[in-house]
Amino acid sequence: MTIDLGMPSSGLHGIPRLPEGAPAETKKDYTSDQEVRWCPGCGDYAVLAAVQSFLPTLGLKRENIAFISGIGCSSRFPYYLDTYGMHSVHGRAPAIATGLAISRPDLSVWVVTGDGDALSIGGNHLIHALRRNLNITILLFNNRIYGLTKGQYSPTSTPGLVTKSSPLGSIDAPFNPVALALGTGATFVARTMDSDRAHLTETLKAAAEHRGAALVEIYQNCPIFNDGAFEMLKDKKEAEARILRLEQGQPVRAGDHHVVVRDPDGSLDLVGEKNADRSRVVIHDPAREDPTNAFALAQLDGEHVPLGIFRQVSHPTYDDLVRGQVASAVADHGGTVDDADIAGLLAGKDTWTVE
Repeated sequence: MTIDLGMPSSGLHGIPRLPEGAPAETKKDYTSDQEVRWCPGCGDYAVLAAVQSFLPTLGLKRENIAFISGIGCSSRFPYYLDTYGMHSVHGRAPAIATGLAISRPDLSVWVVTGDGDALSIGGNHLIHALRRNLNITILLFNNRIYGLTKGQYSPTSTPGLVTKSSPLGSIDAPFNPVALALGTGATFVARTMDSDRAHLTETLKAAAEHRGAALVEIYQNCPIFNDGAFEMLKDKKEAEARILRLEQGQPVRAGDHHVVVRDPDGSLDLVGEKNADRSRVVIHDPAREDPTNAFALAQLDGEHVPLGIFRQVSHPTYDDLVRGQVASAVADHGGTVDDADIAGLLAGKDTWTVE
């Protein structure tokens, strides 16, 4: 049996597109008739509006797009999109998306999840979907709190956060979703924010076009249970000095006067650009195969926060490889597999009889 390790370059390859000359679709075409029910001021509204406006630009047929969610506030997403979708089981959206991506190469498969859904009960499903490099796009809404169940601390809550389940302050060490994804070997990892519409849309576009597992962490405000968690990145006076922009081939900088440099011990530091040693200035390259630099940037998650694409490389995808194995097996059987072959497989020598 031979396995073809080749793979299409685009995550949208093989997915039916609108006929040439068909009327252009709009946000309205992707908006369902369901009443949107989130708390007033929730960041989910901004993400939903961005996704509804962005999807028409892909030029795909709506029936060839599927959104799978787990449990949580963000998991209401499939109801509000006029595409196929499934509101599935807590933490298991990546597992369901795995089966869908393997069996239906004609679909653009998306997972919508939250920090609690994805990183607590769904932690193993998330890391295995990423390490296998399935051709799916995962949107991880991170508000650093459990919202749907009314305000318990989550796997990304900051230490000391007082919640209903941590009245004296959380003592957990929080996950860094970007660092976690990079640790699995994910081939596309990015971070964006609900309130930055242009950056959010640009990041979604890159993720959709990537062939392989794409994880996009979206900082998203919960105005009821964790309001202002990302205020320093949204305040106009603070944002430019705090946000580290990750742009291909450009120095990693904050505002107009500071750049990230690599110290002699290998760690990263933010210094004034005027006095920076040019040989130590970090030039961002998400296409670098070695994820070391991307992982180091992910650790800058305190007073200064990187936003953008951390890693974007091309590897064979799990679903393409599975289909390649099936095609090879069929070819080895003369190009067809009939009921007799399947019966022989199921009742072959390696089965057991239980009496």
